[in-house]
Amino acid sequence: MRLLYVVTEDWYFLLHRLPMALAAKSAGFDVHVATRLNDGADAIVRLGFTPHPIPFARASVSPLSSLKTIAALRSIERRLAPDIIHHVSLQTIVLGSIAALGLPGVRVNALTGLGDVFISNNPTARLLRRLGSPLIRFLLSRRGSVALVENPDDAQTLATLGIERGRIVHIAGSGVDVERLRPAPEPPGPLGIGFAGRLIERKGVRTVVEAHRLLRGRGSDARLLIAGTPDRDNPTATRQEDIAAWGREPGVTLLGHVTNIAELWARAAIAVLPSHGGEGVPMALLEAAACGRPMVATDVPGCREIVVPGKTGLLVPVNDAPALADAIETLARAPALRAQYGAAARELAVERFSADSVGRQVVDLYRSLGAGR
Repeated sequence: MRLLYVVTEDWYFLLHRLPMALAAKSAGFDVHVATRLNDGADAIVRLGFTPHPIPFARASVSPLSSLKTIAALRSIERRLAPDIIHHVSLQTIVLGSIAALGLPGVRVNALTGLGDVFISNNPTARLLRRLGSPLIRFLLSRRGSVALVENPDDAQTLATLGIERGRIVHIAGSGVDVERLRPAPEPPGPLGIGFAGRLIERKGVRTVVEAHRLLRGRGSDARLLIAGTPDRDNPTATRQEDIAAWGREPGVTLLGHVTNIAELWARAAIAVLPSHGGEGVPMALLEAAACGRPMVATDVPGCREIVVPGKTGLLVPVNDAPALADAIETLARAPALRAQYGAAARELAVERFSADSVGRQVVDLYRSLGAGR
């Protein structure tokens, strides 16, 4: 069967959908990728997939821009006639489903977390929620469409919107390579606190920096390692001047984009992600868990799937730097507890979130949908 992934960015496909695509290829699917092609185009070809350039504009809500994307997708889908179309994220679900109206094929609509539209209270987000909810309900309820979610909270949200339970499939996370990412001993010297993720407001990097200041004020010599860069297509991207100022603070190291994330967890003993919400199951936490690191995160959907209080880490409220500092300090003072949580985190990553496990589940879904068709 011919499978078409529709993803906004090539880097996102390579980072978050590769386990699924590789499993599908191994199972005999002819895999194509429609996305905005940049630095990842060659990698997509080397992996044996066929790329198709699409003019996605994530930062734009322009009707003209959306129409261009819809037209390009419809042209590709007419030419390829894919058996299964796998839309990744809310924007591609909406634009891709409109493009596919009247065309054959099954659509897997993957919600990789509900994102800023569903968690933000700014006027634009509220307007998009009000206007978009009926459209999402219509598109996800069409014949041949299923919704794929990464955590049970998102499944409940879709049900609340009026999506039939039978159309909602829950597969935990997007798969982490537990063979490549393995536990390593804690590094010697001052304790390292690692943050990995896009530098946007929703990821909570400001809260991490504030918590680190509090810890330094208490006499801690903990080092904060920030891995990531601003996402310029996201309207809440962190300002470059703020990032530069953080890099000048005592004990803070800016790592920028890290190609091999294992290098971060070889330097950091604790993983933190004080996300504001809108997550699927955060890849940053999955990778930290695979590397055997204890975690501190916010008590929001997605994060609490991998950070189990008292087992793999600690949960704190959103936007609460003192609580985050207290949780980090609890782990900093207890090496045995860090080791216990880290081992349990690794075990959970292997048992529930591995690339092999997620890949098998997704291929089974594709096959069942193809057989049903």
